[in-house]
Amino acid sequence: MAKLPRGVAPRIGPGVEVGVTEEVIHRQVHTFYATVRHDPALGPIFDRAIDDWDGHLAKMCDFWSSVLLMTGRFKGSPMAAHARIPEIRSTHFARWLHLFAQTAHAVCPPAAAELFIAKSEMIGQSLQLGLAASRGEETDRLRN
Repeated sequence: MAKLPRGVAPRIGPGVEVGVTEEVIHRQVHTFYATVRHDPALGPIFDRAIDDWDGHLAKMCDFWSSVLLMTGRFKGSPMAAHARIPEIRSTHFARWLHLFAQTAHAVCPPAAAELFIAKSEMIGQSLQLGLAASRGEETDRLRN
Protein backbone atom coordinates (compact mmCIF):
# COMPACT_ATOMS: atom_id res chain seq x y z
CA MET A 1 0.00 0.00 0.00
CA ALA A 2 1.35 3.44 -0.91
CA LYS A 3 2.35 5.68 1.97
CA LEU A 4 0.20 8.77 2.34
CA PRO A 5 1.74 12.21 2.81
CA ARG A 6 1.97 13.41 6.41
CA GLY A 7 -1.34 14.84 7.62
CA VAL A 8 -3.44 13.11 4.94
CA ALA A 9 -5.95 10.65 6.34
CA PRO A 10 -6.63 7.46 4.40
CA ARG A 11 -9.95 7.30 2.59
CA ILE A 12 -12.10 4.59 4.08
CA GLY A 13 -15.15 3.75 2.07
CA PRO A 14 -18.51 2.86 3.58
CA GLY A 15 -18.05 -0.78 2.65
CA VAL A 16 -15.08 -1.41 4.93
CA GLU A 17 -17.15 -1.39 8.12
CA VAL A 18 -19.69 -3.87 6.73
CA GLY A 19 -17.27 -6.39 5.33
CA VAL A 20 -16.94 -5.35 1.70
CA THR A 21 -13.60 -6.42 0.27
CA GLU A 22 -12.26 -6.65 -3.26
CA GLU A 23 -13.06 -10.37 -3.13
CA VAL A 24 -16.68 -9.68 -2.12
CA ILE A 25 -16.98 -7.15 -4.95
CA HIS A 26 -15.54 -9.63 -7.45
CA ARG A 27 -17.95 -12.34 -6.31
CA GLN A 28 -20.97 -10.00 -6.47
CA VAL A 29 -20.12 -8.59 -9.90
CA HIS A 30 -19.21 -11.88 -11.55
CA THR A 31 -22.14 -13.83 -10.09
CA PHE A 32 -24.60 -11.06 -10.89
CA TYR A 33 -23.55 -10.64 -14.52
CA ALA A 34 -23.56 -14.41 -15.06
CA THR A 35 -27.21 -14.27 -14.01
CA VAL A 36 -27.93 -11.22 -16.18
CA ARG A 37 -26.50 -12.90 -19.26
CA HIS A 38 -29.05 -15.72 -18.91
CA ASP A 39 -31.99 -13.46 -18.07
CA PRO A 40 -34.55 -13.36 -20.90
CA ALA A 41 -35.24 -9.63 -20.48
CA LEU A 42 -31.74 -8.31 -19.77
CA GLY A 43 -29.47 -10.82 -21.45
CA PRO A 44 -30.18 -9.77 -25.05
CA ILE A 45 -29.69 -6.07 -24.22
CA PHE A 46 -26.36 -6.69 -22.53
CA ASP A 47 -25.19 -9.05 -25.26
CA ARG A 48 -25.84 -6.36 -27.90
CA ALA A 49 -24.18 -3.63 -25.84
CA ILE A 50 -21.09 -5.46 -24.56
CA ASP A 51 -18.42 -6.82 -26.89
CA ASP A 52 -15.77 -7.52 -24.24
CA TRP A 53 -17.27 -9.21 -21.20
CA ASP A 54 -13.94 -9.56 -19.40
CA GLY A 55 -13.35 -5.83 -19.79
CA HIS A 56 -16.89 -5.03 -18.68
CA LEU A 57 -16.57 -7.18 -15.55
CA ALA A 58 -13.24 -5.56 -14.68
CA LYS A 59 -14.79 -2.11 -15.17
CA MET A 60 -17.75 -3.03 -12.95
CA CYS A 61 -15.41 -4.31 -10.24
CA ASP A 62 -13.57 -0.97 -10.47
CA PHE A 63 -16.90 0.87 -10.28
CA TRP A 64 -18.08 -0.91 -7.15
CA SER A 65 -14.63 -0.66 -5.58
CA SER A 66 -14.76 3.09 -6.12
CA VAL A 67 -18.30 3.36 -4.73
CA LEU A 68 -17.93 1.11 -1.69
CA LEU A 69 -14.21 1.27 -0.88
CA MET A 70 -13.44 4.72 -2.31
CA THR A 71 -10.47 3.39 -4.29
CA GLY A 72 -10.99 5.84 -7.16
CA ARG A 73 -10.22 3.13 -9.71
CA PHE A 74 -13.29 3.63 -11.87
CA LYS A 75 -12.85 5.84 -14.89
CA GLY A 76 -15.95 6.15 -16.99
CA SER A 77 -19.33 7.74 -17.52
CA PRO A 78 -22.24 5.49 -16.54
CA MET A 79 -24.82 7.96 -17.87
CA ALA A 80 -23.20 8.17 -21.29
CA ALA A 81 -22.83 4.38 -21.47
CA HIS A 82 -26.51 3.84 -20.68
CA ALA A 83 -27.65 6.66 -22.96
CA ARG A 84 -26.15 4.79 -25.92
CA ILE A 85 -28.74 2.03 -25.39
CA PRO A 86 -32.11 3.51 -26.41
CA GLU A 87 -34.09 0.37 -25.55
CA ILE A 88 -33.44 0.64 -21.80
CA ARG A 89 -36.68 1.26 -19.92
CA SER A 90 -37.72 1.47 -16.26
CA THR A 91 -38.80 -2.18 -16.37
CA HIS A 92 -35.22 -3.12 -17.23
CA PHE A 93 -33.92 -1.13 -14.27
CA ALA A 94 -36.45 -2.83 -11.99
CA ARG A 95 -35.35 -6.26 -13.21
CA TRP A 96 -31.66 -5.32 -12.89
CA LEU A 97 -32.18 -4.12 -9.32
CA HIS A 98 -34.15 -7.25 -8.40
CA LEU A 99 -31.43 -9.57 -9.71
CA PHE A 100 -28.70 -7.44 -8.14
CA ALA A 101 -30.37 -7.60 -4.72
CA GLN A 102 -31.01 -11.31 -5.06
CA THR A 103 -27.34 -11.90 -5.88
CA ALA A 104 -26.13 -9.67 -3.05
CA HIS A 105 -28.22 -11.60 -0.52
CA ALA A 106 -26.83 -14.87 -1.89
CA VAL A 107 -23.11 -14.04 -2.06
CA CYS A 108 -22.35 -11.19 0.36
CA PRO A 109 -22.28 -10.90 4.14
CA PRO A 110 -25.69 -9.51 5.23
CA ALA A 111 -24.55 -5.96 6.05
CA ALA A 112 -22.49 -5.79 2.86
CA ALA A 113 -25.49 -6.99 0.85
CA GLU A 114 -27.66 -4.24 2.30
CA LEU A 115 -25.06 -1.60 1.39
CA PHE A 116 -24.70 -2.94 -2.16
CA ILE A 117 -28.50 -2.87 -2.52
CA ALA A 118 -28.92 0.63 -1.09
CA LYS A 119 -26.19 2.05 -3.34
CA SER A 120 -27.53 0.21 -6.40
CA GLU A 121 -31.00 1.65 -5.81
CA MET A 122 -29.66 5.20 -5.51
CA ILE A 123 -27.50 4.79 -8.61
CA GLY A 124 -30.34 3.14 -10.53
CA GLN A 125 -32.73 5.95 -9.72
CA SER A 126 -30.17 8.55 -10.74
CA LEU A 127 -29.54 6.80 -14.07
CA GLN A 128 -33.27 6.44 -14.74
CA LEU A 129 -33.91 10.11 -14.03
CA GLY A 130 -30.98 11.18 -16.18
CA LEU A 131 -32.02 8.98 -19.09
CA ALA A 132 -35.64 10.08 -18.89
CA ALA A 133 -34.64 13.74 -18.81
CA SER A 134 -32.27 13.30 -21.75
CA ARG A 135 -35.06 11.65 -23.72
CA GLY A 136 -37.58 14.37 -22.85
CA GLU A 137 -39.68 11.90 -20.84
CA GLU A 138 -41.68 12.61 -17.70
CA THR A 139 -39.47 12.22 -14.62
CA ASP A 140 -41.94 12.87 -11.78
CA ARG A 141 -43.15 9.25 -11.75
CA LEU A 142 -39.56 8.02 -11.29
CA ARG A 143 -38.94 9.98 -8.10
CA ASN A 144 -39.67 8.32 -4.74
